[in-house]
Amino acid sequence: MNIIELEDVWKIYRIGEVEIPALRGLSLKVKPGEFVAVMGPSGSGKSTAMNMIGCLDIPTKGRVLLEGQDIAALSEIELARIRGKKIGFVFQSHNLYPTLTTLENVQLPMRIHEFSEVQIWDRSEELLQLVGLSDRANHYPSQLSGGQSQRVAIARALSTYPLLLLADEPTGNLDTEAGGEVLDIFAQLNAQGVTVVMITHDEKIAERANKIVRMIDGALAS
Repeated sequence: MNIIELEDVWKIYRIGEVEIPALRGLSLKVKPGEFVAVMGPSGSGKSTAMNMIGCLDIPTKGRVLLEGQDIAALSEIELARIRGKKIGFVFQSHNLYPTLTTLENVQLPMRIHEFSEVQIWDRSEELLQLVGLSDRANHYPSQLSGGQSQRVAIARALSTYPLLLLADEPTGNLDTEAGGEVLDIFAQLNAQGVTVVMITHDEKIAERANKIVRMIDGALAS
């Protein structure tokens, strides 16, 4: 079964009397274990596609299926719970809580979703080791570099054992070296079976994926 499937998805925004289609019949399947890069220039619809893949929005027409379930049939509370547990988000700007330590940032989603204390501590320590930040567990975001902050964000995104890791321009604010380290972690995770979807406009970054989807004008270019 596909983890996520978009079937002839349209997203139309209305501004007064004007209709602006951001997606025009987009169809896309993400299978377990894939590393997919969604590419396109500014205005191509890739950010709207990310919102659909991440179950952050529902289509105007068409269907978005998460593990075969139509997300339009779910309540907002159910959708929020699914996003929290089944989809791990990594954004360009890290979005770490400045008043929480590295360890506390990683543990937060597990506390929200009522993991046991043993699970929380075991999983957070495992993930900090995975991203090479065990020695930064008690540091605050202001004490971390951009690359380190993004690695914390990756660890946090993985904390609830999500089906899918969804990354939006994850190296956009990083220098070449730090960006390469982040992409290495995605490749390592994917080799371990984690399904990754990455939104990017950069051809070199997209080449790290094993499947590239190109978008233009709200639809697939190839």
